[in-house]
Amino acid sequence: MDILTDIGVVSDKVGAYQYLALLRGINVGGNNVIRMNDLTACFEEMGFADVATYIQSGNILFRTDEQDRARLTDKIERVLSDTFHYNSRVVVITHKQLKSVVEGAPRQFGKDATRYRYDVIFLKEPLTAKTAMKSVSVRDGVDSAYEGKSVLYFSRLIAKAAQSRLPKIITLPVYQNMTIRNWNTTTTLLALMDKKVAVK
Repeated sequence: MDILTDIGVVSDKVGAYQYLALLRGINVGGNNVIRMNDLTACFEEMGFADVATYIQSGNILFRTDEQDRARLTDKIERVLSDTFHYNSRVVVITHKQLKSVVEGAPRQFGKDATRYRYDVIFLKEPLTAKTAMKSVSVRDGVDSAYEGKSVLYFSRLIAKAAQSRLPKIITLPVYQNMTIRNWNTTTTLLALMDKKVAVK
């Protein structure tokens, strides 16, 4: 199946630089519900091009001529907060950065999906992986956590997932500067960005 068929909504304008916006805290447990059509329209109204969403967890691919990620992030958070009436927190990364996240994963990470669940914890600047790692606890024999570049990699033994300490992260103040995607979503997003670069 063509991976682009999994994209929810696509616009057809073109911009110079490709980005991925990872929204946190939307469409979870009935909170901050945002339809993908509305999200796409919002990004287009901000002047972004080639806008596409992937699944409902808040993954938006887009293009723009803006090169300043901090300025982009501020703009997106401000507009989303005003439009959808919630406290928006967003991690904006480039195609190159996402490629680095996938290629920089620990050896064997994501290779045994029948036994382990794999997640990538994306960090909102200025939070660093070194600082974030200090707040993450693991349970021996269940969890493993690894420090990456602007991310943390976390794996859990499926047979003992109920004993994992990953859920404790959401109770920590530092979690406000994190957003989590499973490994399959992360690699799929990279494939989508790769394909968009190839067809540009």
